[in-house]
Amino acid sequence: MSLSIDVETPRLLLRQWLAADREPFAALNADPEVTRYLLPLARPESDALADRLAAGIDEHGWGFWAVEAPGVAPFIGFVGIKPLAPALPFAPGVEIGWRLARPYWGRGYACEAAQAALKVGFEQVGLDEIVAFTATGNLRSRAVMERLAMRADAAPFDHPAVPPGHPLREHVLYRIARRDWRARENGDTDPGDAPVAAA
Repeated sequence: MSLSIDVETPRLLLRQWLAADREPFAALNADPEVTRYLLPLARPESDALADRLAAGIDEHGWGFWAVEAPGVAPFIGFVGIKPLAPALPFAPGVEIGWRLARPYWGRGYACEAAQAALKVGFEQVGLDEIVAFTATGNLRSRAVMERLAMRADAAPFDHPAVPPGHPLREHVLYRIARRDWRARENGDTDPGDAPVAAA
């Protein structure tokens, strides 16, 4: 078991999951707007996912952390980095991801927490690259990836966990390398290095 890395940002705490997070997480996963580009999760599936994410943090010390907004809400969703599922065509590697409850959209929370997660991945874990992916039509999530200076691969891919013919099967993959993240952190990014715009 690894020591869990808790991450603080100016407005947020990224932490290990608590039993009290299960109920608001299930409510988040039952919101049709939140899950518009995800496969739906019933309460038992939502609880099982929370358990897997908590176990991943126990194993590695990092993962998809529960996100708390102190003074605002004890749980607003998850943000973090975790090892890729082996079935993905670009595995092995590490992905960054997020899922926030709808009342906390539009406040910059996802980007703030994701920037902190990238810092953990590159500086503490020592990763060379971090990827992100989402359904092709999920422009809101793609916009966060682009604000993080991630670059989209030219070709989409079919997500193996989504059934053939399902409208969410086609996904787009984004990447950021440690050297590019470091250049951006140091303010060395050239205008020509701007990420690909969402289509």
